[in-house]
Amino acid sequence: MTTPVLAVSTVLSARPGTGEISGAAMAAGAGTVGAALEQANTPSVITLVTGGIALLVVLAGGTPWRFARNVITIVHEAGHALAAVTVGRRLRSIRLHSDTSGVTVSRGKPEGPGMAFTALAGYVAPSVLGLLFASLVGADLITAVLVLVALLLLGVLIMVRNAYGVFTVVASAVVLGLVALVAPKVVQAPFVYLLTWFLLFGGVRPVVELQLKRRRGQARDSDADQLSRLTAVPAVLWVLVFIVLTVSCVIAGGLWLLQPLAL
Repeated sequence: MTTPVLAVSTVLSARPGTGEISGAAMAAGAGTVGAALEQANTPSVITLVTGGIALLVVLAGGTPWRFARNVITIVHEAGHALAAVTVGRRLRSIRLHSDTSGVTVSRGKPEGPGMAFTALAGYVAPSVLGLLFASLVGADLITAVLVLVALLLLGVLIMVRNAYGVFTVVASAVVLGLVALVAPKVVQAPFVYLLTWFLLFGGVRPVVELQLKRRRGQARDSDADQLSRLTAVPAVLWVLVFIVLTVSCVIAGGLWLLQPLAL
């Protein structure tokens, strides 16, 4: 994806021999810079730039992806937790690990639709949350996104039971707090767009990684394999379900975010 670059060139005239810039020239220069800043902060520019950055992080991998993947893990485990509570299971703990894996423990019936729904929710949670955020961004409800992120982090923090998990959630909360309470409005909107794009794109990659691990004989106790044991449907078909759902969220969410470009 090509990121548009906005070049601004401002020429100020001075009276010969005085080295002083005329008031009219200064006003014109300030107006040009102001107009450039306003244009750079339009939804269309923000959408393209943040979308390109998010996609680059997800596709490039390496340290940026490993660092940012902690956000995906938090949402993944929050998805399991919310699904468990929704179906009446008793949530016991959430653990987030330094290898970006996580575990959510809940108590209840070891089989049945409720357990299947709980197992299903993890891999699709980042994409579904990204789709929700895209709908809010499309409705110009930037603040609502920040509030929802704060509630999600608080809910996870209450249930986290290991030191690294607490550190990850608190660090994420600090970043969110700086953006929501300290950063100016011109920073908040790009942050929310970037987070939304990242959840949409970032929700797909773990599903691909899951299937690659399964083909190598790893991750045999994954969510897909648990679903297979619960439903008698082959695990590879559950991976396909994950792919279809996450990619569908990217398409639907992308349409919401790209609306300004169609206007």
